[in-house]
Amino acid sequence: MTGTDDVLLVHGGTPLEGEIRVRGAKNLVPKAMVAALLGSEPSRLRNVPEIRDVRVVRGLLELHGVTVRGGEEPGELVLDPSHVESANVADIDAHAGSSRIPILFCGPLLHRLGHAFIPGLGGCDIGGRPVNFHFDVLREFGATIEKRADGQYLEAPQRLRGCKIELPYPSVGSTEQVLLTAVLAEGVTELSNAAVEPEIEDLICVLQKMGAIISMDTDRTIRVTGVDKLGGYNHRALPDRLEAASWASAALATEGSVYVRGASQREMVTFLNTYRKVGGAFEVDDDGIRFWHPGGALDAIALETDVHPGFQTDWQQPLVVALTQASGLSIVHETVYESRLGFTSALNQMGAHIQLYRECLGGMPCRFGQRNFLHSAVVSGPTKLQGSDLVIPDLRGGFSYLIAALAAQGTSRVHGIDLINRGYENFMEKLPALGARVDTP
Repeated sequence: MTGTDDVLLVHGGTPLEGEIRVRGAKNLVPKAMVAALLGSEPSRLRNVPEIRDVRVVRGLLELHGVTVRGGEEPGELVLDPSHVESANVADIDAHAGSSRIPILFCGPLLHRLGHAFIPGLGGCDIGGRPVNFHFDVLREFGATIEKRADGQYLEAPQRLRGCKIELPYPSVGSTEQVLLTAVLAEGVTELSNAAVEPEIEDLICVLQKMGAIISMDTDRTIRVTGVDKLGGYNHRALPDRLEAASWASAALATEGSVYVRGASQREMVTFLNTYRKVGGAFEVDDDGIRFWHPGGALDAIALETDVHPGFQTDWQQPLVVALTQASGLSIVHETVYESRLGFTSALNQMGAHIQLYRECLGGMPCRFGQRNFLHSAVVSGPTKLQGSDLVIPDLRGGFSYLIAALAAQGTSRVHGIDLINRGYENFMEKLPALGARVDTP
């Protein structure tokens, strides 16, 4: 069990009302920071949130000789890679901790130094995210990889070469790996079945500002023509659509009204359609989106997660909490991460009625149908939720527990809240700002 400094007491039953701000996307900012390694000049990144993943990448960049300092405006970083050097293995390991970001350092370090080291990798425990594929991709470019006791050693005996790669699944991490490696590789790289998430498009914009040549076709094919040298960039990170949707679901589940300053409609169209089908209301203006529960019953829905432009897996868990308050049977088919529905057992403990199934409850192509994973859910509502003792399993599941505790009657003890710091900036300040009654024991 966690220490008391990692526990939050949540006194539920109060609607969330007020305004919070979301800044740059967790799924773009750390990757854009890594991209600065490729440049021969300093880069400026704006709209940077204060989250743990940013601190981890900053530390790893500094270990490799990149100077990182605050810029002129709040949330701005200036990254200067002129003196890139090898880092001590033990330092890398100690600093990376549970983050999976170090694997994206491979391509840039192979270009800059000719070698790289990757320690064991962490991240959220929500299903198989094979890192081997990253190494397969790097071998295609001409890297050699040696497994040693403390991690993987990579070398580029000569300049990396462009290649043709087809992803078996449009993975975001693999697509980022290819982009960060291909931009300085010799010749043309063609990546088919690539991820096309808005954060990938934003990373492509960052790399293009640095001097890269990258085209993105509508059939999920990305072509990169390698260049000899890249400069710096000046970029404002796109807003975090996953955090924005989490607060939207919190407003719905607690029958509240939350204005999310910084949220952007374009990256959230699919979520907004679903939010409206459930019975949530929203209003978009130039500075953000207001989300609220308009009163009356919420509607049960059928939902399938998918890669972009489908309904994002990270939107699923917070919304499921709101679905426990909808009338009828909602069906959720998770096709992206096979064990993302494990968090529902805690909701049942609070009074929800959620049944998990191994079968695919939906028509979308799915990798998990014949493989014994509980990846579909039927949510029967509405059910009153009662406060409970909760232990946070992962980032989005953790925020979902918070939403459930806020929507429940009575007090919940939520253990492991530190995990939420990985992706939600200042959430401990945002909760009271919305009228949530929370305190530490």
